[in-house]
Amino acid sequence: MKRLWYQAEDGSIVDVVSESSVLTNPSATRPRVTRYDHPAPVLGGLGLFTVLLGAALPLIDFFIVNVALPTIDHDLAAGPALLELVVAGYGLSYAVLLVLGGRLGDMAGRRRLFLIGMAAFGLTSLACGLAPDAWTLVGARVAQGAAAALMLPQVLATIQSATAGHRRARAMSLYGATAGLSMVAGQILGGVLVSAAPLSSVFGESAGWRSVFLVNVPVALVGLILAVRSVPESRSDRPAPVDVPGTLLLAVSLVTLLAPLTEGRAAGWPLWTWVSLALFPFAAVAFYRVERRADAQGRTPLVPPSLLRLVSLRRGLTLVVPFSIGFGGFMFVIAVALQQGLEMGPAAAGLSLAPMAAAFFLASLAGPRLVRRFGSRVVTAGGLIQGVGVTVLALTVWRGWPDLGLLGLLPGVAIAGLGQGLQLPVLFRIVLSDVPAERAGVGGGVMTTTQQAALALGVATLGTLFLALVPGQGMRDALIVTLLVQLAAVVLTTLLSLRLPRTVR
Repeated sequence: MKRLWYQAEDGSIVDVVSESSVLTNPSATRPRVTRYDHPAPVLGGLGLFTVLLGAALPLIDFFIVNVALPTIDHDLAAGPALLELVVAGYGLSYAVLLVLGGRLGDMAGRRRLFLIGMAAFGLTSLACGLAPDAWTLVGARVAQGAAAALMLPQVLATIQSATAGHRRARAMSLYGATAGLSMVAGQILGGVLVSAAPLSSVFGESAGWRSVFLVNVPVALVGLILAVRSVPESRSDRPAPVDVPGTLLLAVSLVTLLAPLTEGRAAGWPLWTWVSLALFPFAAVAFYRVERRADAQGRTPLVPPSLLRLVSLRRGLTLVVPFSIGFGGFMFVIAVALQQGLEMGPAAAGLSLAPMAAAFFLASLAGPRLVRRFGSRVVTAGGLIQGVGVTVLALTVWRGWPDLGLLGLLPGVAIAGLGQGLQLPVLFRIVLSDVPAERAGVGGGVMTTTQQAALALGVATLGTLFLALVPGQGMRDALIVTLLVQLAAVVLTTLLSLRLPRTVR
C-alpha cells in the first residue's frame, strides 16, 4: 500500500499505511490536517531561529542606513538625490522582486532559495561596505535588495509549510515580533556602529557607515551554516511557472509610484516624476486585469486575485498598509529630527528608540496569550495605545523642544512601541491564517511586498512632507505636523481593525 504522512493540528507527523486508515486513526483526524505523499517537512527550534535571522537581516538593513546618511554624505559627497537613492534603491528592488522570490521558492525549493538569498545578501553587503563612491553604493544597495527579496519570502513559506497548530501560531508570533524589533533595532544598531566605528583602523573616517553594511557578512555566514544543518526543504507539490507579464507589470506599477515619490523632492520634481506618477494607475489596472485573466483561464498568476477573496488576508492587508506607512515614515523622520534638529550623535539618536524596541518585545511576548482570550480585538487595543503614544510624543516635542533628551522622549516612544507590538505580530497571523500550504510562498510574498512597499511609501510621503515643512516652519513644528499625520494613520488602522475576523486561528 502507498504510505501517507499527515501533519496534525498540533504539529506532530502521523504516518499511516493507507488513506482509509486515517478515518479510523484518532490522532490523524484532527481539523486542518495537511496531506503529504512524502514525510512532511518539520521546522525545529534551531531551524526557526535560522529563518527568523533571515527575516531580520533585510528589515534591519532597510532602516540601518537612516542614521548613517549624514556620514555617507560627508565621506562620498553624495548629495540629497543620491542619498535618497541609497535608501530607495534597496527598497524598490526589494519590493518589486518579493513576490517573484516567493514563486521561485515554491518551484525550486524554499531552503535552496533561502541559502542562495543569504549568500547573495552577504556578498552584496560586502560590496556596499567597500563601495568607493556614491553610485557604486547605490548599485550595491539595489543588488542587496534583490538578494533580500530571494531570501525573505522563504521564511514565511517555510513556517507555513513546516509547522501546524500551536507551533505555527507561536512561529508566526515570533515572526511578527522579529519584524517589528528588526525595524527599530536597525536604527539603534546603525547609530551604535556609526559612532563606535569598529573598523576605523582600516577605513579611517568612513569606517562608521561602512560598518553598518560589513556587519552583515559574518551574520550571513553564520546563517548559511545554520540553514544547511537545520532548515528543511519544502516546495509546492504543484509549482506554477513564472508569470512573466505579471512580474513585469508589478515592477512597472511599483517603480512608477515609489521612484518619483522618493526622488521627486531631492531632484526638484522634474518632468519625469509627474509622467511616472501619471503612468502608475494605468500600470496598476493593467496588472490587475492580466492577473485576473490568468486566474480565470486556470493558470497561476503572480498574485492570484482568488487569493484576495480570503477575508482574513484581504482585511489584514488593509491594516498592514497604513500601519507600515506610518512606521516607515516615523523611523526616517525621527532619525533626521534627532540628529539635525536636536544635534544628537548617531548613537544617542539610535538609543533614543531603545524603549520602543523593549516595549514592542514585551507586547509581542504577551500577544499570543491575549489573542487566545480576546481575538483580533488585541489589534484594536494596540492601535488605541499607539495613538496615545504618538500623542504624548507630539506634546513632548511641542513643550520640550529643543532641550529634549533620552528621558524626555522615553514615555512617548515606549507607549507607541507597546501598541505596535500588540498589532504587527497579530496582523501577520491573520493575513496568512487561511492561505493554503501549497500557496505559502505566494501568500508570504504578497504580504511582505505589501509591507515593504508601504514602508517605502511612508519614507517617501511622510519624509517628503517633513523635509518640505522644515524650511518654512522649523524642525519642531515640521515634526509635530508629521506626527499628527501619523496619528491619523493610527486612527484609520484602529477603525479598520474592527472589521477583522474576531477569532484568530
